[in-house]
Amino acid sequence: MAQSKQSGLAGGVAKPTHVRYLILFLLFVVTTVNYADRATLSIAGSAMKTELSLDPVMMGYIFSAFSWAYVLAQLPGGWLLDRFGSKKIYMWSIALWSVFTFLQAGVTWMSTAAAVASLFLLRFMVGLAEAPSFPANGRIVAAWFPTKERGTASAIFNSAQYFAAVLFTPLMAWIVHTYSWHHVFTVMGVVGIALALIWGRIIYSPKDHPRINQAELAHIESGGGLVDMDNRKVAAPSTKGRGYIRQLLSNRMLLGVYIGQYCINVITYFFLTWFPVYLVQERGMSILKAGFVASIPAVCGFVGGVVGGLISDRLIKRGLSVTWARKIPIVGGMLLSMTMILCNYVEAQWMVVGIMALAFFGKGVGALGWAVVADTAPKQIVGLSGGLFNMFGNVAGITTPIVIGYIVKETGSFSGALVFVGINALVTVISYLVIVKEIKRVELKDA
Repeated sequence: MAQSKQSGLAGGVAKPTHVRYLILFLLFVVTTVNYADRATLSIAGSAMKTELSLDPVMMGYIFSAFSWAYVLAQLPGGWLLDRFGSKKIYMWSIALWSVFTFLQAGVTWMSTAAAVASLFLLRFMVGLAEAPSFPANGRIVAAWFPTKERGTASAIFNSAQYFAAVLFTPLMAWIVHTYSWHHVFTVMGVVGIALALIWGRIIYSPKDHPRINQAELAHIESGGGLVDMDNRKVAAPSTKGRGYIRQLLSNRMLLGVYIGQYCINVITYFFLTWFPVYLVQERGMSILKAGFVASIPAVCGFVGGVVGGLISDRLIKRGLSVTWARKIPIVGGMLLSMTMILCNYVEAQWMVVGIMALAFFGKGVGALGWAVVADTAPKQIVGLSGGLFNMFGNVAGITTPIVIGYIVKETGSFSGALVFVGINALVTVISYLVIVKEIKRVELKDA
């Protein structure tokens, strides 16, 4: 392998390969399926709610089952990545969450009580299996991309959450409408298992990939890419590891980033859980129409995500500090996402869709948290640092469905829910402007 990499430099004029873009493409595909699996319940939710006689609070708790496990497993998942590497852990993660997704199809033949309990347990297991996914994404981007390309790379894999809605929401809605809600889980389970096999064939660390040449490797490493990351396995959790976590938790910059990510994810989980239900119950759409309509804001979110990353990296290339190159899109995007509150004051369906599209475009622009993680994570514990960040962020997956469930049950309307989501966007702005100061890589002290 070393010989092939050196031969790519014959005469010293060989052009760098672009293997990192293949890696990014696969991250995008995996993250698309990841978010589609999270959204299966929201698409099947209306039909399931009727068949199983569930009230909004019960639906809120079932929606939140994924995030209970997802949050609890973030630190163990991050440690596993640092200990055993991204390739192996991520492959098993994809395979396991797909199996548990597939098994959810079986609840259709159970009694109501058994179906509810089984759904909660299986969604919990999906969350457990998916826990390493985003820390692994952040880890792989930190290894494969130099600093000046990281904003775009992080924005692209993060924007897959919107592409998942564009591609899979209409598909899953059609499956529910044409066949039955349980077939959604069957299809997505099979897709994920196939993807796990593909992952094992393509993903390697930069220094181990058979297709990379030395020119690309040098470009990545000289630009700040952590190409040796998977060759430095961390030991089992220890007093030193706990000391490292205490240092992360006592860092003002990181605490501001954690708060911001929680609030950004409130918007994400509203879209993943209650948004299709909002379109059906509040706006009177059929499930088939809601599935297609939900993809329109998703397209705008996807575009916004890519635009936010491009803006951030362009600002760095023009000489702006990393701090402001990340903060400007985040603050501007979150202010724009607050426009969803205006949906409470319009009646026409096309206006609701347009406002939501604008709001999710803004959310996409501002969703640069994983670029910030790649910029700030200590070199020794990139996976663990990403896990801690993702743990805080995904507490929103627990609280958001439940809080909105109670708001809808008590008020009989989604108006308060939209205000609740919009306020969280404002808190993100305050967090990045007031709490987060300079954005820079954290240097750990020996614990």
